[in-house]
Amino acid sequence: MDSQTVSRHAAKPDAPIAGTLKPNALGVLGILFFVLSAQAPLTGIAGAAPIAVALGNGPGVPAAYLVAGLVILLFSVGFVAMGRHVVDAGAFYTYIGKGLGRTTGTGSAGLALFAYCTIQAAMYGLYGAIVSGLVSSHTGFDLPWWVWTLATMAVVQALGAAGVEMGAKVLAVFVLAEFSILSVFALVTLFKGGGPEGLGLADSFSPAAALDGAPGVAVMFAVASMFGFEATAIYGEEAREPKKTVPRATYLAVAVVTGFFALVSWMLISSYGASRATAAAGKALEGGDGAGFVFAPIAADFGGWVGDVLPILLATSLFAGILTFHNSANRYLFSLGRDRLLPLRLCRLNRRHAPWTAGCVQTVLAVLLVVPFALAGKDPVLTLFSWFSGVAVLAMMLLYLLTSVSVLVFFRRARLDTRLWNTLIAPALGALGIAGAIWLILANFTTLIGGERTTALWLTLSVPAVMALGLVAARVRGRTVAAADG
Repeated sequence: MDSQTVSRHAAKPDAPIAGTLKPNALGVLGILFFVLSAQAPLTGIAGAAPIAVALGNGPGVPAAYLVAGLVILLFSVGFVAMGRHVVDAGAFYTYIGKGLGRTTGTGSAGLALFAYCTIQAAMYGLYGAIVSGLVSSHTGFDLPWWVWTLATMAVVQALGAAGVEMGAKVLAVFVLAEFSILSVFALVTLFKGGGPEGLGLADSFSPAAALDGAPGVAVMFAVASMFGFEATAIYGEEAREPKKTVPRATYLAVAVVTGFFALVSWMLISSYGASRATAAAGKALEGGDGAGFVFAPIAADFGGWVGDVLPILLATSLFAGILTFHNSANRYLFSLGRDRLLPLRLCRLNRRHAPWTAGCVQTVLAVLLVVPFALAGKDPVLTLFSWFSGVAVLAMMLLYLLTSVSVLVFFRRARLDTRLWNTLIAPALGALGIAGAIWLILANFTTLIGGERTTALWLTLSVPAVMALGLVAARVRGRTVAAADG
């Protein structure tokens, strides 16, 4: 866009403008809150931990979080090394394009959008069900889950348009609330020496405990719980000193998330006793209240009021994740518009330098993903949440793998960084770990989505289908742009 066009837009206070995202808007802690809200820590603990304990390796689940954290840490080394040379809101697609070619990179952008939009839609389903239940139980006002979901979409759109700083402030409140109560529970349990059988360190972290039962299922859910840490790179353009801020935020996010999930799950198991935890988790799932496995020991320590507060915090945890994925997806759309791979209108910004048009498009996509489930009368938890969260995790892990391979190719070709650990060894080990995680997800995908084999097959096939569609679209768009320039 030329300077005269920008000047005309600037003359109108409410007119959207095109350009760059607002620089110097976020520091390490601001980015960290976006990442932690994407993890939705209370949702991850209350949703994934009971299933991992009951169907995975029982008391050894905390070790699975450490293994998942190690794999993500190895991936992060190459991810950060690439980030020192590439700062772009497109993150994954830009990184992959630098190493594996523009077409592959653009195709992966479609996969990234698919992952972010489906995980957001999944969270909308669970959020709507929880809020509907909370309002009904406290006020007697009974409305369908989708009413609350659609109303929240409007709120998320407004917060996204208000700018990244406003989003960070809102997320800070929600993330601190859920982190605080879970962390206090874990620390109190730790300092009092654990539950009826003590801390059970060996029961949770010994090699025998880690490999007991079905460790692959536990690792799969642990990896799924860490979805969203890569948001550090998405906000690179809006970060203060991105070459310093993004690496620090990435490593800090991986360390905090890994330590948090490992400690809380360990203390949760300890509160029951290692010999009883698996049966307790199974009983909670059979009763249709997996979250009760988590909420019960916390309420026992802090009083019955926690039983009322935790469901509310679970709802705010989901809201924080929804807002984060809205911001992530609209920045992908913005970046694709700026690179002329999607219509140029997507890179238009409002007066707060927020991606206004891209945000509107992302909200429309959310509506299109959620409304069919509402019209069909499907259970939002058993279908929308379960199906889309599973397919989103699979899509994101494929993006991690492509990024790891791209890092290896990029630094072998460009020679911008000669550190072997950062550009070869760690990325290669991370790629192997991620490939193993993908294999575990595929082998246990029916369990991950809580559905049938036929449903699991169709959802699995949707991931390569979206990638293939993205590659075709990239080639067609490339020819169209080239013809226009010619």
